[in-house]
Amino acid sequence: MNTAIELAISLFIVAHRGASGDAPENTLPAFEQAWEQGADAIEGDFHLTKDNRIACIHDYDTTKVAGTKLMVADSTFEELRKLDVGSWKSPKFAGTRIPSLEEVIATIPEGKKLYLEVKCGPEIVPTLAKTLATSELSPEQLVVISFNEDFVRQWKTAEPESRTMLLISFNRRVPRLSPSLHEVIEKLKDTGADGVSTNTHPALDANFVEGVKAADFEYHSWTINEADKARELMDMGSQSITTDFPGQLRSSLESKVAK
Repeated sequence: MNTAIELAISLFIVAHRGASGDAPENTLPAFEQAWEQGADAIEGDFHLTKDNRIACIHDYDTTKVAGTKLMVADSTFEELRKLDVGSWKSPKFAGTRIPSLEEVIATIPEGKKLYLEVKCGPEIVPTLAKTLATSELSPEQLVVISFNEDFVRQWKTAEPESRTMLLISFNRRVPRLSPSLHEVIEKLKDTGADGVSTNTHPALDANFVEGVKAADFEYHSWTINEADKARELMDMGSQSITTDFPGQLRSSLESKVAK
């Protein structure tokens, strides 16, 4: 098998908050651009609102994207919807609104996937399970991810068949991996997660990735915008690459192979 074919098979690109390098993060324009750019999946961040709706936004409040502070958990979905969350990125996105989980799901083409990051805690489990059960998204199109170990534990108890990844952020201020391979595997066993997705770190190597996989877990990586780093992680065995620039990264990787 030649290198180009191998790359096409192994390259699975997840658009971080949509094509967030080109459009306002976690909005329908960002997700639509991600699909146009050839992303295999979109990643979006989700919180539970005061009235038990699931809103697509990264932070616990709206300051960054709207310039007005509303706490997501203390606001109704309609209160959040009144905010302009596109102008901060560019005037051409003025009037863009915070989408619901249902609206995000509606953008997903057949055969593509959603990496659904839960930013709050286990309180979202009943509403999330109900929303997904009544959607047209197939189980194969969904990967649930979260840093919150309590959420992952309770989600896997409620929905054991749901493919779920624990997110881990390595402390880049120390030279060794923290948490260690052993600690990561223990967290995966404790939470019931199917795998782990991590940031990069100078000490991250193929031994770590192979160790995760040897323990029968998946390994994924985020957020990578440089082609050389993405290829390095793919060579280590990362099963997906999350990026702010899905189209640009794919093009850069493919052009490097062509040369």
